[in-house]
Amino acid sequence: MEPALYIGLMSGTSVDGIDSALVRCAADSIELVATHLHPIPAGVRASIEAISHPGDDEIERLGPLDRELGRLFAAAALALADQAAVNPGEVRAIGSHGQTVRHRPPGDSRQAADCFTLQLADPNTIAELTGITTVADFRRRDIAAGGEGAPLAPAFHAAAFAHPTVNRAIVNIGGIANVSLLAGRELRMGFDTGPGNTLLDGWVRRHRQQAYDADGRWAGAGVVDGDLLQALLAHPYFARSGPRSSGKEAFNLAWLDEQLQGHRQLAAVDVQATLAELTAVSIARAIAASTPAVAELYVCGGGARNSHLMARLAQLLPGARVATTAALGIDPDWVEAMTFAWLAQRTLVGMAGNAPAVTGAAGERVLGGIYPASGIRG
Repeated sequence: MEPALYIGLMSGTSVDGIDSALVRCAADSIELVATHLHPIPAGVRASIEAISHPGDDEIERLGPLDRELGRLFAAAALALADQAAVNPGEVRAIGSHGQTVRHRPPGDSRQAADCFTLQLADPNTIAELTGITTVADFRRRDIAAGGEGAPLAPAFHAAAFAHPTVNRAIVNIGGIANVSLLAGRELRMGFDTGPGNTLLDGWVRRHRQQAYDADGRWAGAGVVDGDLLQALLAHPYFARSGPRSSGKEAFNLAWLDEQLQGHRQLAAVDVQATLAELTAVSIARAIAASTPAVAELYVCGGGARNSHLMARLAQLLPGARVATTAALGIDPDWVEAMTFAWLAQRTLVGMAGNAPAVTGAAGERVLGGIYPASGIRG
């Protein structure tokens, strides 16, 4: 594989913007060249939130939103290329994760034939408006092969962060948190651990009208309620083992409100502290139970900027070095977007993008559909 430029596009559970990463990929190297965070208008965010839950006229609402997100993702890619002074024709391909609006994996006790995952941001529109070949719809082939369809980042984590003689955990704390367990260069396991920022963001938005709890300061000012924490940890997801994935279908404010019915006396700040502890404890328990033991833990995603969460992870895992992926040379904000640039490269050369040990799929699969460059921009 000759070195080539790829763009990775990602919008996560928090819907706080489109992460765009320009990456130079070769057979044995991955280099982050430039980055751009593209805004998602408030009205579009509201439409994403609405379509993420069952409702009326879903198809009539989904179709236009899919096209609108395609235009926004295309704009993000072109803005990134312009910022980096790169002609779009120099980019080999775009890897677009899209925006997940529904995730119903087999781990939710569904029949295999009824499982599905759905991401919006029409790749036809992205390819047409950018003139760049676009690879998208990465999750559904893994679902078709009996897998969870997620998380997909662990295979990239192994390629980018594995060390031949050190056992590492790579933790992405986005809306949902996931962990990749690396025994030397071997990817032993990877899975979603549960809520990352999604409950924290929703609660601070409700009570303080802020998009997120900056640096975890509000959570750090509260007191963890042990009874509430145990009630939250009683969610069946935390008792599962093996390949597993989750989403805001399971962990959302409606679920939290149900758990709070017997805790109405709690101050909002103490609920926030307890939600932060839920994130930290669920991650730490997953890592502490891993074999072989983890010597180093590196965090990426928005949670890497939350010093309260980082401190709690260090306290809960005293035997491991805890840092962000910046210590390994990659800014934690851009690891996920880089993942989809890397996956696009693998799709184009016919290499597997999933890790069956992570997703539970029947085997390795080339992921995603390829939407060739249109030759038209504008």
